[in-house]
Amino acid sequence: RETVSVLIDKEDATGIQEKAVFGDLNDPGNKPREAFFHHSAIRCYWSGHTERCRYFSQKSMNLTGQGGQPTAYIVKFLFGLNCLDLLRNNKQVTKSREGIRVAIAAMEDAATNSEWNFMNKLRLLEAEQLTLTRHHWRAINKYDASIESAKKAGFIHEQGLACEKAGFYFKNLDRNNKKALEYFKQACECYKEWGSSVKVDFIQKEIDSLNERERDSLDVKEGSK
Repeated sequence: RETVSVLIDKEDATGIQEKAVFGDLNDPGNKPREAFFHHSAIRCYWSGHTERCRYFSQKSMNLTGQGGQPTAYIVKFLFGLNCLDLLRNNKQVTKSREGIRVAIAAMEDAATNSEWNFMNKLRLLEAEQLTLTRHHWRAINKYDASIESAKKAGFIHEQGLACEKAGFYFKNLDRNNKKALEYFKQACECYKEWGSSVKVDFIQKEIDSLNERERDSLDVKEGSK
């Protein structure tokens, strides 16, 4: 409930109710704590809290171990994306590189058994990794493959996420605002369908910023004539 509240209703997660439900999180015999760490990792990733996401993801993965249950793979996927964000900001470089390797290996394994559920996740991790090594066209192809795969599978939130990541990639290139806007608008529509007002507002701010940049650019061109 708290995960939905954070992503959909913009409410702040205090964790008070969760602690009451999940009990002592340090107790090895406390089985529900796995769900606590799992949902905490998800919330932190979608809310942009990279350090906290890493912490809760590792807690969750330590509890699930090498298990192949879908929840374990979801956390590994988000953990990999989070490590890519950390690496992009030159944080925890060695640990982040290893985290990316582990996440991609896990998605490769998962996609082999269930392409429908995991291929979009693998392609997005690959796209993000390729942007770090400046393989421009290969990265774009992977982004588009992730978007298409998520769309076919009906994962509207992950379709939006792939669009969002592609939008930021083009924005950071600082040379193609048109493509960035195209992807951001797709992401916004996906998040609207998903029902996340938090993500819609976040992406809309990016769209507004790029539109303003485009207007300023046109004003400069007009003024130079």
